[in-house]
Amino acid sequence: MNNTFRGRRLALSTLSVASAFGLALPLMARAQVAPIAIKFSHVVAPDTPKGKGAQRFKELVEQRSAGKVKVELFPNSQLYKDKEELEALQLGAVQMLAPSLAKFGPLGVKDFEVFDLPFMFKNTAAFRAVTEGPVGADLFKKLEPKGIKGLAYWDNGATVMSANKPLRAVSDFKGLKMRIQSSKVLDAQMRTLGAIPQVMAFSELYQALQTGVVDGTEGTPSNYYTQRIFEVQKHISISNHGHLAYAVIVNKKFWDGLPADVRAMLEGAMKDSSTYANAIAQTENAVALERIKASGKSTVYTLSEAQSDEWKRALMPVHKEMEARVGRATIEAVYKAAGFVAPR
Repeated sequence: MNNTFRGRRLALSTLSVASAFGLALPLMARAQVAPIAIKFSHVVAPDTPKGKGAQRFKELVEQRSAGKVKVELFPNSQLYKDKEELEALQLGAVQMLAPSLAKFGPLGVKDFEVFDLPFMFKNTAAFRAVTEGPVGADLFKKLEPKGIKGLAYWDNGATVMSANKPLRAVSDFKGLKMRIQSSKVLDAQMRTLGAIPQVMAFSELYQALQTGVVDGTEGTPSNYYTQRIFEVQKHISISNHGHLAYAVIVNKKFWDGLPADVRAMLEGAMKDSSTYANAIAQTENAVALERIKASGKSTVYTLSEAQSDEWKRALMPVHKEMEARVGRATIEAVYKAAGFVAPR
């Protein structure tokens, strides 16, 4: 082989290697850019207002980001129970949660327990006036020193009471072990009614009711239905004594580290999914209640006006009692925004 041919072959070989390497670099670079992952954990079923809101958020984010952001949903306490999930968020083990507002009291932000005060909100409009206005925004700011950023409030409507005996009069609660979330306001509410409050993770509630560890609980019809709680509670009182809602929150360090355009996209997706979740809550609860009635496993009844007035008179002292914990200024701000009028 002459030197000229050998030189040409070496040059072609070198060119081929260089070309291949040059093409490989962009491919390798693209392969190394993994999607931004958001682990979104919550404690209720996928077919609840919260679960459906989370699913809508996932769909909007992945569609609008063209796959650059991936949202992984973990419902039904698959990853963490009530007491564990906030710590997991602060540590960065998950990026997003939607805990009930009662969860922030044990974290040290006691102002949020204002939402647990009995008969605070006369209707959904009153509740939204608080969460969608300056009061809701100011409460979210109080989470930031804890490494948490609030993104949205998701409503789940008015709450009911249940037990294996009818709950009509205040005296019916005497001695009952009632499951509550970890909230000093809810603790005071049950004690005022004469019940014995028992703090318990939501994921443990069905078995606790089934085995008699607790006698009753409170919650929304959609949660009673999707968690099958109505199967282990013989009586449900439509009392509308409380209002259950959630805060969609994100790890602040993770959020602040995102590119500005990604944050803007996520904010838009959260706004749209919040509109959806809040819109379906009332319908979901109404449908769940009808299905519970149709099952025949639990007797459902609505408190009369006189019975409701008795409950209100009995529970109003909790508002005053909790001023030292929740903050009088916070309570009065919510009163004003919600148009609260104390019963006579």
